[in-house]
Amino acid sequence: MFRTERPATAIQTSIGAIFVSMELSRKTWLITTLLPGNGEKMSKYPVQAGNLAGLFDLFLKLRERSQEKTGQVWPIVTIQEAGLDGFWIHRSLEKEGIESYVVDASSISTPSRKRRVKTDRVDGEALLRVIMAYMRGEPRVCSMVQAPSPEEEDRRRIGRERKQLIAERVEHVNRIKGLLFSQGVADYEPLHKDRRRCLEELRTGDGWPLPKHMRDQIDRELDRLELLLKQIEAVEDERDTLISVETADDKASPVAMLLGIKGIGIEFANVLASECFVRQFDNRRQVASYAGLAPTPWQSGKVNREQGVSKAGNPRLRTTLIQMSWLWLRHQPNSALTQWYQARVAHNGGRGKRQAITALARKLLVSLWKYVASGVVIEGAVIKEA
Repeated sequence: MFRTERPATAIQTSIGAIFVSMELSRKTWLITTLLPGNGEKMSKYPVQAGNLAGLFDLFLKLRERSQEKTGQVWPIVTIQEAGLDGFWIHRSLEKEGIESYVVDASSISTPSRKRRVKTDRVDGEALLRVIMAYMRGEPRVCSMVQAPSPEEEDRRRIGRERKQLIAERVEHVNRIKGLLFSQGVADYEPLHKDRRRCLEELRTGDGWPLPKHMRDQIDRELDRLELLLKQIEAVEDERDTLISVETADDKASPVAMLLGIKGIGIEFANVLASECFVRQFDNRRQVASYAGLAPTPWQSGKVNREQGVSKAGNPRLRTTLIQMSWLWLRHQPNSALTQWYQARVAHNGGRGKRQAITALARKLLVSLWKYVASGVVIEGAVIKEA
């Protein structure tokens, strides 16, 4: 998702372009511009949110104004932060031949003052300085987001919807159990198929039937829970159908290759393929950084300590990898990664399992990336028979 590195190029001292930053909100887009021949003066223009025609009219006026001052026609370079608006504005700009960039806002350096000024006007000017530095070729200015195609963006919605539905299911189950626990009932399972019959037979801790209003509330909770279960089943069926089509058409697809490894099921393979392996990475550091599993050292003088993983990447991918790492220990006990984990935990006297599993998740992701991208089989891993 993030293009964290650019090819080594000489820093350019002068770039002829109309630079535009866009601070997007639900009501107003604040457009900050810097025109050639206008010195260092930054101009700001409000545009109603969603008014692409008004935005393109503004760009036309900017071109005409810069042409009057310099006698040349300059290209337009825009930048916006990745956020709620998604990528439709970026695609619309590129369709009109405008060079557009989407930046990861957390990668932009900010003043370290305890109370710093933050307004749309200040942020718009900061984005202009970032895009100009980026276009000059200055290294590590920011991380630009690689916009997914509409097909890739739509493909990953299946896994994300399922994850959201599972979280809602957990909420309803916990609410039902909490209501019953307040009456001394601790052995009721709302996910069992006979949940309605078991609810009829429940008695409070002091031997009375469930109170009427509580029983009505639990019935309504079960109605919502059963609707969620149907929706989860529908999403999983859609996912399974899509994966079966992909694997049938392309035996070397990332999903097909991942499903060939023991311990990786359909859901894990779907998340890894749709959230990670649809992107191009140059090295293992970019892979770990995208998942938010890259280390973050703190070094200053004699101070040298590790702050843990960055957590700056894809949270869905990171959570899936942690879950998959625990299952990897069970299903792949003879792999080199499992042996490395066991040796590290044993060296620490059985302590630090959480830190070690995070490190294992990073190693596992890099190894799977090498396997999918280059066919390098993980050492000692068991491959399923076709």
